[in-house]
Amino acid sequence: MKFLADENIPAAVVNDLKRLGYDILRVDEIRKGMNDREVLELSFKEKRILITFDKDFGRLAVKEKQNCVGVILLRVTPVSVQYVKNRLLYLFSNFADFEGKLFVIEENVIRERKLY
Repeated sequence: MKFLADENIPAAVVNDLKRLGYDILRVDEIRKGMNDREVLELSFKEKRILITFDKDFGRLAVKEKQNCVGVILLRVTPVSVQYVKNRLLYLFSNFADFEGKLFVIEENVIRERKLY
């Protein structure tokens, strides 16, 4: 599975995930300052699951039905790079299929919703 990290995901998290063998890019590696629709379009075109803290992507994917492969929405306080990375690694190790789904990671629960 390929991932695209929004600019609000710490670069250190992305770099750590790359070192662990995950296929992940950060939006600003491609182009800085993209708007939300451009980011979602990029993730769709490159067949990458979007990882973000921005709940607007959930709205775009669910309510506006924008084309997307999938979205992982972090709804946690990013207390440290390690904490964010651990929450993502927990998700990756406990769920196998991210395509066509919205995952919302909260402090004590992970919610999963089909997009289409």
